[in-house]
Amino acid sequence: MSAARETPADTIAAVATPPGRGGVGIVRVSGPQSRLVASRLFLSPRPGFSGLRPYILHHGSLRAPSGRIIDEAMAAYMPGPGSYTGEDTVEFFCHGSPAVLRAVLAAAFAYGARPAGPGEFTRRAYVNGRLDLSQAEAVAELVAARGDAQADMALVRLSGGMGQAARELGLALDDLRASVCLAVDFPDDEVECLPKKSFGAGVSAVIDRVETLLAAHRRARPFREGARVALFGRVNAGKSSLFNALLGTDRALVADVPGTTRDYLEEGLDLDGLPVNLTDTAGLRQTLDAVEQAGKARGLALAGTAALGLYVVDGSVPFAPDAEAEELVAALGPDRVLGVVAKADLPAATPAPGDILAIRGLESVAVSARTGHGLAGLLTAIRTRLTRDAGLPEPETPAPSDREAACLVATRDELLALLGDIRDDLPYDLLGVRLEAASLALADITGETSADDVLNAVFSKFCIGK
Repeated sequence: MSAARETPADTIAAVATPPGRGGVGIVRVSGPQSRLVASRLFLSPRPGFSGLRPYILHHGSLRAPSGRIIDEAMAAYMPGPGSYTGEDTVEFFCHGSPAVLRAVLAAAFAYGARPAGPGEFTRRAYVNGRLDLSQAEAVAELVAARGDAQADMALVRLSGGMGQAARELGLALDDLRASVCLAVDFPDDEVECLPKKSFGAGVSAVIDRVETLLAAHRRARPFREGARVALFGRVNAGKSSLFNALLGTDRALVADVPGTTRDYLEEGLDLDGLPVNLTDTAGLRQTLDAVEQAGKARGLALAGTAALGLYVVDGSVPFAPDAEAEELVAALGPDRVLGVVAKADLPAATPAPGDILAIRGLESVAVSARTGHGLAGLLTAIRTRLTRDAGLPEPETPAPSDREAACLVATRDELLALLGDIRDDLPYDLLGVRLEAASLALADITGETSADDVLNAVFSKFCIGK
C-alpha cells in the first residue's frame, strides 16, 4: 500500500541561500499562487510587459505593498510540473543583503505566500513525484557534504542510483511472490509450482544483493559521517603544536606552562575526501586543579570514543609512561592507536621513545610541528588507519544512508527467516507472508510505503529554503 501523496493547496516562500551576506541571494516561491505573488511583487521596466514568461530571466524591481522599491533583481518563472517542486515556482535573484532578503520575503508573505518549513520545497518535489524518498534524502546529504567524496556519493543517490537498486530487488521479490501465488492457487499443478529448492536459491540470490549494498554502506560510513581523531598524552608533549600544524592554523594556545590546554578543542580536517574531526585533549598529569581535572576527564572520555587515538610523546626526553594514557591505549587497542613522536627537530632521547612504543606494539611516526618534518607521513598514516576497513564505492554504485540501510537490514532479516521456513518445509501461503514483509521493508527506501512519521523524520533534517 503506497503512502498518500496529496498535492498542497497553499503557496510557500523562503530564502534559498545560506544566512549571511553575499553577492546574490535567492527567494523561492512555490505553489498554485506563485505567479500571482510574483505579478504583485515584480515590476518590469519594459513597456508592454505582459508577465513572466517561463524559463526566462526577467530584469526588474521588487516592490513592497507600500509601493517602496525593495531591490533591483532578476526573476525566473518555472511552471509545474517542469520545476524542482513539480508545481509553479518563481525565484527572485536579489542582492545578498540579509535586510533585502527579509524585505522581499515579507512582501511575498503579504502578497499571499506563507513561510516554508524545513525541507518543504523538497518534500513537495517528493509529493509531486519529481523525486523518490531516497533522492530527496540525497538532496539534504549533498547540501551538507563536507568533501568531494560525500558529495559524489550523494549525487549517485540523487541521480536515482539507490532507488533503481531497490526497485530491481523489488522486481526480484515480485517474481518470487508470483511463484508463491501460483503454488497457492494451483497446488495440484506440478508445472506451475516452484520447487522449494529453487525457491530458496532465488531468495538467497536476493540476500546476496542486499548484503552487497549493506557492505557499501559500512565501507562508506567514515566518508559520510567523518571520523574522530583524538590527540592525547602527557602535558608539554607537543599535542597542541601538532594540532595547529595539522590544521595549518594557530587554533590551540601553545605555551611551555603545563596545563595550558584545560579542555578539548575540535576542528574539521579533510584528508583527501575523508572528513576528520581532529580533537586536542588536555595534557595528562597529576593535578589538584579542579578545572584541569574536569577538562582532563572530558578529554579522556572523548578520546575513548575516537576512531583513532594519536598517542603523542616528546621525542626529546626519556619516555615516561602515564597511567591514564596507558589505560586509554589498552582500552583503544593497537589498531586504534598511532604513536606520534613529537619534537623531532630536537636531539632524540636515549632510548628512543619510538623504539619503546614499538616494543609496546604501537606503530609510530616522528614529526616536528616546528619544521613540518613528518607531517605528510603522519596524515597518510592516519588516513590509512581510518580507511583500513572502509572505502569509497565504485563510481555509480549507491552507498545507502543509515535509514536505507535499516530498510535493507529489515529486508534481509525477513528473507533469512524465510530460508529457515523453507528448510522447515512450511506451506507456500505462509512463505508468502515473509515475502510480503520483505517487500514492504524494501519499498520504504523509495517512500512507496512510508508512513508520515518516516517522512517527517527525513525532511526535518533539511534547512529552510530547500
